Amino acid sequence: MTTAAVGVRDRTPVRHRAPGTELAAPEHRGSTDIADRVVEKIAVGAVAEVDDAYGSARRLLGLRMPGATAPRVTVQIDGHLATVRVAMSVRYPAPIRQVTREVRTHVMERVSELTGLDVRHVDIEIPALITPERGRRVL
Repeated sequence: MTTAAVGVRDRTPVRHRAPGTELAAPEHRGSTDIADRVVEKIAVGAVAEVDDAYGSARRLLGLRMPGATAPRVTVQIDGHLATVRVAMSVRYPAPIRQVTREVRTHVMERVSELTGLDVRHVDIEIPALITPERGRRVL
């Protein structure tokens, strides 16, 4: 049993343990499981942080529908390894290889930083290029 008290001078918590209640070694304390869905949301946020990377365009019966969407991300976790698949759009005329390289690196870094998982592979699909919206021309 652990009780917490607050130091009078510096207001830092002071921990007191009941006799005979020692903590187990870290490798024997258990594990934290992270759901695939959580890693997917982290990866979606990481894609959004890269310039010129956008969500995948919505399509209905082969026609592109208006409105921005988030990139489609799926994740498979096996132990401490994660594999990420991303479907996203790139703003035209940005260099696709450079944008995908930045997305791949950023997703790997953010997922590793926030979850502790080792991302070995990020597969990226670019189903569409986004052109800049042009204003109306009045003649």
